[in-house]
Amino acid sequence: MTHSIDSLLTEHHLARLAWICAQSAGAFLKDQRPREIEIDTKSSGSDLVSEMDRGAEALIVDLITSARPDDSILGEEGADRTGSSGVRWIIDPLDGTVNYLFGIPLWGVSVAVEVDGEVQVGMISIPETHKSYLGIAGIGAFCITGDSIEKLQVRESKDLSKALLSTGFGYSATRRRLQAEVLTEVLPKVADVRRSGCAVVDLCWLASGLFDAYYETGLNPWDYAAGALIVDLAGGQVAAPIDGDLGKLLVASSPGIFTEFSQMLRSVGAHEVLLKESQVL
Repeated sequence: MTHSIDSLLTEHHLARLAWICAQSAGAFLKDQRPREIEIDTKSSGSDLVSEMDRGAEALIVDLITSARPDDSILGEEGADRTGSSGVRWIIDPLDGTVNYLFGIPLWGVSVAVEVDGEVQVGMISIPETHKSYLGIAGIGAFCITGDSIEKLQVRESKDLSKALLSTGFGYSATRRRLQAEVLTEVLPKVADVRRSGCAVVDLCWLASGLFDAYYETGLNPWDYAAGALIVDLAGGQVAAPIDGDLGKLLVASSPGIFTEFSQMLRSVGAHEVLLKESQVL
């Protein structure tokens, strides 16, 4: 079946609102970015969060509550609203904050919609690349560039040793050191590794067939909810962190290498990074 973005958004009202939220926040972040941004610090000196980040979340929350006042909302920047509709919005108003602050174009806005505990819509806008990624459960995953829409499909990877991986690092020095130690064990087992500095970019590029696999420790639901659905609908496999799991290891890849990839990560201790960090701190 041939899809157009207009038909998809007309037929799926939650997807339409997710699209509006992500596009509006993306335009705000891109167009209103001041030359000098007043920066606060969060959990560590390197974890930069800007006024623009908070402003984008406020914009998204206003759009959602105006259209659907009974929905729940979970946002990276503190939005935590409990509704009664069974619908929950999981939002990351600015993923790739450091890239954004340094003028690197790999940052994005992520909006996921959960219905009765299951993510049904994932919408990611990467404004500087002029691309958006949309996943709708039961329909598929798509990359939208202007009026062009392309159905996404992961690469058919069968050999882990020839796979191109992506990963990300945390913000604390201890966690980065532990993640780097894991990476030194991973590198000889694959073709190569890339780091975009933005989880939603990594997941969208995996869904697009640019990467074969992706892993990262320490992610939160807003980091991966939309992207994980998009990868799944593009034919990939995803193992998301379980609530309360100290390992917080997200694993995603083409299905042909998923089992081997997951086992390899466990063998090199990727799932133990946060536990080891907690023992040091």
